[in-house]
Amino acid sequence: MKRIVIVGGGITGLSAAFYLQKEINEKKMEASVTLVESGNRLGGKIQTIKQDGFVIERGPDSFLARKKSMSNLIEEAGLADELVHNQTGQAYILHDTKLHPIPEGAVMGIPTEVSPFVKSGLFSLKGKARAGFDLFLPSKKVVGDQAVGTFFRRRLGDEVVDHLIEPLLSGIYAGNIDQLSLQSTFPQFQQVEEQHRSLILGMKSNRPKKQPKSSKGVFLTLKSGLTSLVEALEKKLTVDVEIRKNQKVTSFEKSNETYKVRLDNGDVLDADQVIFTIPALKAAPLFVADIQKHLEEAPATSVATIAMAFPESAVPNDLNGTGFVVSRKSPYTITACTWTNKKWPHTTPEGYVLLRCYVGKAEDQSIVDESDETILKAVLDDLKETMNIQVRPEFYYVSRWKQAMPQYLVGHKSKRDLLEKKLGEKFPGIHLVGASFDGIGLPDCVQSGEKAANKVIEKIKAM
Repeated sequence: MKRIVIVGGGITGLSAAFYLQKEINEKKMEASVTLVESGNRLGGKIQTIKQDGFVIERGPDSFLARKKSMSNLIEEAGLADELVHNQTGQAYILHDTKLHPIPEGAVMGIPTEVSPFVKSGLFSLKGKARAGFDLFLPSKKVVGDQAVGTFFRRRLGDEVVDHLIEPLLSGIYAGNIDQLSLQSTFPQFQQVEEQHRSLILGMKSNRPKKQPKSSKGVFLTLKSGLTSLVEALEKKLTVDVEIRKNQKVTSFEKSNETYKVRLDNGDVLDADQVIFTIPALKAAPLFVADIQKHLEEAPATSVATIAMAFPESAVPNDLNGTGFVVSRKSPYTITACTWTNKKWPHTTPEGYVLLRCYVGKAEDQSIVDESDETILKAVLDDLKETMNIQVRPEFYYVSRWKQAMPQYLVGHKSKRDLLEKKLGEKFPGIHLVGASFDGIGLPDCVQSGEKAANKVIEKIKAM
């Protein structure tokens, strides 16, 4: 009997457990799986609140439909009928004190249509002219990695980056784009430059032909909340997978060709293979010095969200769109605001508005540690100025995510490869996967867990 231990019960760990169980059953293998979770629930950052007809996500609220790993898992969990696309609508950039529509045709901030870009109030005439240089600049062959900001500033200039690209991309990674790795976050843009020379021309040629405008967006979620996936997966993990909640791994040691995994309740689990899905910073103390150093060099930022429910009459501005992101140089606490009732109509009862605001910047995360009331006041001050909201919400929820957003700094991929090499040499059978290494989106985490499961199965078959 081969024994597999999974450390961490977030979506990566759940996916690994689900696909391990599937392979073990299909191949009729003699193997057992134990999933160890330090908290009292599975799902990690996936947490859904249901109150008075509202469906509120405290963590991730959706995923990209084109990344199939998440929707495939949802289908296998029996929840395909629950999938729903977001509603499309105008998105905005908050710059200075005004909400500016994101120019039509902008792809991740890269302009592909001249007229909307030229008419935009987001940029000065000088900034627009500098972005136009991209049409004439030669491509640059870069060996190795480079910062996202360095790349885009070279092609399009500082103004377009600071006013449009930075708030859009920082909204995904909650980081400083002048430090984030292009290779590990948006490698496709470097490929566009290499193939087309001009980013603008390359993105324009890659865009699909104009279709009639659709209300169906590029994101998916579950009508009953993403926690329903966690619950469905937990139910599907049967006798083949033992789930241990409220138990924490305190150490592990190699014993011949296997491992002994020690828990804080004194139990020791024997394992042939161990999959660590917890964040790098939490895993670091469990490893020897040189691997620990690698893991501690993978920083993560802290963010908080606040979901607020208002009656429609309290929000005087017509929410003709889905929300806005905030230019880093604007004098606001919030970094983004989703008009959730517009983007996801199923989440909000008739006659109400549901807003979800984000706080915490890579360069200043102190607001995350403030009290709920302090965060609420700071956010309401911003919304009063930008959306003319004058009253407190009927209710609100603050969710803090400490060191929850991994930062893929320049060189991340090469460091990841070196880490894998050291693990293979010192700890064969130990796997480090999840958001700290392989992508922060839900589909990335699911794919990371599934790949780890497949790798483990292959290793066990070879034993």
